[in-house]
Amino acid sequence: MDFSFETSKEEETAVAELSGLENSLILHNDNINTFEWVIKTLVEVCKHTLQQAEQCAYIIHYKGKYAVKHGNLELLKPLKDEITDRGIGATIE
Repeated sequence: MDFSFETSKEEETAVAELSGLENSLILHNDNINTFEWVIKTLVEVCKHTLQQAEQCAYIIHYKGKYAVKHGNLELLKPLKDEITDRGIGATIE
């Protein structure tokens, strides 16, 4: 007996939307904030390890933006607010 199930992309998207896991906290590169400030913010606000925060900061710098955290809106909104209060550009997508 095979109990494997096939799901369509639409079904997967609907489940993600219902669970709220489709949201990403995006940090944006700028010419104002230092690597040290972005790293410190990621460690303090997002609870990243130092190594994880450093990697994110470099990706943000070279790619222009990066999703540093995923989750539902209730989780990400306070993090985004704290990050933008520190002068770093952030959005939830």
